[in-house]
Parts: sequence; structure tokens; C-alpha cells
Amino acid sequence: MDKWLHRLPPGTTAHLISWGLHLLAAIVIFLVGLWLARLVIAGMRRLALTRGADATLTAFLMNLAYAAAVAVVVIAALDAIGINTTSLLAVLGAAGLAVGLALQGSLANFAAGVMLILFRPFRSGDYIEAAGVGGTVDDIRIFQTVLHTPDNRDVVVPNAQLFSGVITNYSTRPTRRIDLVIGISYEDGIAAAREVIRGVVQADERILADPTPVYLVTELAESSVNLGLRAWVGSADYLMTRSDLLENLKHALDRAGITIPYPQRQLHHVGAVPTTAT
Repeated sequence: MDKWLHRLPPGTTAHLISWGLHLLAAIVIFLVGLWLARLVIAGMRRLALTRGADATLTAFLMNLAYAAAVAVVVIAALDAIGINTTSLLAVLGAAGLAVGLALQGSLANFAAGVMLILFRPFRSGDYIEAAGVGGTVDDIRIFQTVLHTPDNRDVVVPNAQLFSGVITNYSTRPTRRIDLVIGISYEDGIAAAREVIRGVVQADERILADPTPVYLVTELAESSVNLGLRAWVGSADYLMTRSDLLENLKHALDRAGITIPYPQRQLHHVGAVPTTAT
């Protein structure tokens, strides 16, 4: 070994030793940096969760923080070896720009995912309507959101479509209002029909007493007098209560002899009826 080292050009041994020390330092920086990054991120995650932070938002932010920490550690390790990180960052920036231009759609979905997680227009478990789809939010991902529809389908919607459109969240508020229009015949009494409707509403325990149900005359239509009903229920009871109200109102109005009309048209012929020549 000594003979081989003596054959090297002058100064080579010192250069190899220096390079080896730099490489060792880079390895130590990389390993210790990764260990510290994991330790700090784990502590931040525990602190955020104990303070009641949202689990999805916490996981997303911690992943971003860990990726940034790893990037810093790698750059520090390369700098310890002696690699010009300024040129490397310039190359990476140019490559990132090219990749970004090629993946504009994916970046838009990523940015929308960040905004959805930060502003929280909905959470996992909420029932929403957005991008032409209605369903329960099953998973909020970086690029897509998974909705579980009532007919047991999983619909994956790009985040950009969700964030750029109208989002209707049916789970945010604890109560919802049922709006019904019941048409009665012009020959039937409005007061009698209102009493029948009020009786059906009061018999349903799911309908809230506060706010008080409202009974209205909404329109004098072509074939009917339209009565309006506005009643509040718990959000979870909305669908079945509305269905039961429609069924019970039909039966109650039939028993009371109140007609629910349908559109009819009467034709009056003026003048003699033409005869067909034989």
C-alpha cells in the first residue's frame, strides 16, 4: 500500500484524504439531517394533533415540510462534498420549469388540492354536490377527491374541477328546510286544506317546532291553487322526512275530500260543426 501511495503524483495523497473527509462529512450530514428531519416532523405532528388540528391538513403540511427538509439536507450534503450547488439549483430550476409546463393540468389539481385542504369547504364524511356529482366525501387527496355516491359508486373528481366550481355542502349545518308545493282545486277551501297540511306536519316528530313551520299560498296557477309548506328538520332526516310528508299529505288530502288537480284543457268550439262529405 505504501509503495502504491509513493507512486502517486505529489499532492495526490493529500487530495484523496481531503476528498474522503469531505465525503465522510457529507454522509454524516445526510444521515444526521434525515434523522433530525424525521424527529422534528414527528414532534410537530404530535403537537398539532394534540392541539386539535385537522388530521388531513396536518398530514399534508407535515409531508410538505419533510420534503423541504430532505431537499435542504441533500443540498447541504452535496455542498460538503464540494459540488457547486448554485449551478445544480439552476439546473433543477430549469428542469422544474420544463416539467411544470408539461404538467400544467396536474399542477392545477395540486394547487387546488392545497387550497381545498387549507380553506376546508368540506371535510371527509360530508355530503356535497360539486362538478356535477353528488356524494359523501371519502378521501381528499393531493390531486383528486373521492366521492362515494348513494348508489355505492366511487367517483374520483380532479381537485381543479371542484375548486373552480360551485360546491354545495349539505352537512355543514345541523338543520335543513323542506320546501313543498301542494296544489289544490279552485273548488276546495284554502283554510280546510291548510288545516289538513298542518295536521300532517304536527304528527311528524322529526319536524322541528323552532323554527315554526310556515304555510303559504304561493300561486294561483292555471289548474290549481298552490299552497307552500316550509318546515325544518335535522339534516340527517331530510330525505326520508320529505318523502314521508309527500305520501302522508296525499293520503290526508284524499281522506278530507280535497282534490289535487292535474293540468286540464277545455276546448270550446264556436260555430257549426263541419260535416265530412261522403
